[in-house]
Amino acid sequence: MQSNGFFFEKDRLRPYKSQKKYAPLLLLSRGAGKILMDKCLSANRKTQHLLSLTPSNINNLTMKNILVIGATGQIGSELTMKLRGIYGNDHVVCGYIPSAAPQGVLRDSGPSEVCDVTSGEQIAEVVKKHQIDAIYNLAALLSVVAEGRPQLAWKIGIDGLWNVLEVAREHGCSVFTPSSIGSFGPETPADHTPQDTIQRPRTIYGVSKVTTELLSDYYFRKYGVDTRSVRFPGLISYVTPPGGGTTDYACDIFYSAVRNEKFICPISKGTYMDMMYMPDALRACVELMEADPTRLIHRNAFNIASMSFDPEGLLAAIRKYKPNFEMEYQVEPLKQANADSWPNSLEDICARQEWDWAPQYDLDAMTVDMLAKLKEKLLK
Repeated sequence: MQSNGFFFEKDRLRPYKSQKKYAPLLLLSRGAGKILMDKCLSANRKTQHLLSLTPSNINNLTMKNILVIGATGQIGSELTMKLRGIYGNDHVVCGYIPSAAPQGVLRDSGPSEVCDVTSGEQIAEVVKKHQIDAIYNLAALLSVVAEGRPQLAWKIGIDGLWNVLEVAREHGCSVFTPSSIGSFGPETPADHTPQDTIQRPRTIYGVSKVTTELLSDYYFRKYGVDTRSVRFPGLISYVTPPGGGTTDYACDIFYSAVRNEKFICPISKGTYMDMMYMPDALRACVELMEADPTRLIHRNAFNIASMSFDPEGLLAAIRKYKPNFEMEYQVEPLKQANADSWPNSLEDICARQEWDWAPQYDLDAMTVDMLAKLKEKLLK
């Protein structure tokens, strides 16, 4: 039986850790199993509630008017549309920089404003104009890009965050600024990385993500700004093309599979990383910000997990449906170094306990959906 991120096998329960040989199997009594089942069903009811939300029942929600900074990026472009579907088109502002203006439905479906995260004045003007009460701050450089431009990575990621937090403090906004598995380093326990553990990253991307977590917590404790965050795994999407990040091979490979091309993998065999399908990631962004604040022990940032695999595991999943698909390795040293310093898998029990987080996609479910959606998209 499968339900909300768990496989139930009589009295046995194990979390989704697809292709993970070292994932332990937790044995439970019938009573304990029932308690966990009840929790999962409760989480499912909450999820279904969020999925069914429409502008007509927006009064039941915490957030009313939302600004997405970095709304034309990989995550932002999909999150903005997700939020508009829940809160209403007119209540979600697409914040962008002139060199990355919104296009198509993102531009046409709701308000857009030039909103450079490095300008506190611009942010404040947009917040006042649209009576914003919640900010999703998604402005950041990808991990590989950041290593080549460390000063810019800091300017956008940290100086920009400072601007967002100051505006939020002055205007009473809540703030979501995502962290990443890149916030961990080689000294971090690699398997089932706990919520609270050593974080000593060796990349500017990771250093900025740790700083993001600490600064966000600081503004919550000192000024009462409602800051919340998750540590995103690698995200896989059929909507936004991959941008060359360390984990983007797990998206690129599906494009090759649908086009019947051999895939050249930049990450070596046996390199496990946590991954997540974008629909689960977007749902996490909404659910955490709508969560009861009295339940939150942690804030910045929650581990969230869905699946963990290496390139061979992903290849095997695709070959179930594309048996002739081929892959070869041409390892890129910078991406491999990043991957080697990041966890193999995350432990997300705190997110499950504090705001009922539960993924809906494992590796096989994601593979089926990705292949179908990309086939529809690319082979029209």
